Amino acid sequence: MNCLIIDDNKLARTAMKQLVSHVDQLTVAGECASAIEAYNILQKERIDLLLLDIEMPGMDGLELTRNIGKQGPVIIFTTAKKDYAIEAFELQVADYLIKPVTPARFIQAIERVKELQQAGIRTLQDTDPEYLFIRDSGILRRIKLEDILYLEAMGDYVKLHTAQQFHTIHSTLKAIEERLPAAKFMRVHRSYIVALDMINAIEDGAIVIGKHIVPVADAYRGAFNNRLKLL
Repeated sequence: MNCLIIDDNKLARTAMKQLVSHVDQLTVAGECASAIEAYNILQKERIDLLLLDIEMPGMDGLELTRNIGKQGPVIIFTTAKKDYAIEAFELQVADYLIKPVTPARFIQAIERVKELQQAGIRTLQDTDPEYLFIRDSGILRRIKLEDILYLEAMGDYVKLHTAQQFHTIHSTLKAIEERLPAAKFMRVHRSYIVALDMINAIEDGAIVIGKHIVPVADAYRGAFNNRLKLL
């Protein structure tokens, strides 16, 4: 697997090359000081992985990711800031590394890329519709859609509830909603999405799923009632 290192900071590129040198079957195909330079290379050469900084003059890493689209290489963002994590998730990159990147964290990211490639996918979201891949506490987990009870927004995070436990995902509820099949899931509140097949009852205008009570907001009640064909 080859990679292209893209960072406007020469010292950061050198540090990343050092990390790559310690990983078998990963080679540096080149390095770029700008996203424009990288874009031009990608038009001519086959690159498997981008180690891509975000904040760069001119075109930044987010813009480059949008321009190359889903048919481009697997992307790992490397940045000094946590601020772009949610947008990175929405752009469906494989991982998000905070500088300075430790060897252990870098290897974890590369192993994640290998897992995705072995599964025949390039991001955590390009999966079989019966499954959802999530990052929970640094671990890549495959969750069956049929196991999901409901999802709950908690600030910058989302709690995904199953019958056995819940998983915490650093994302917005909207971003996850876009990746769930509309035939099986429905938003019933600004902070809640429910699995329709898991609804046991509706009591006092709230949804009962097992031992859980999920509120239905007035703004969503009409659409929810129509969806369930309530008499």
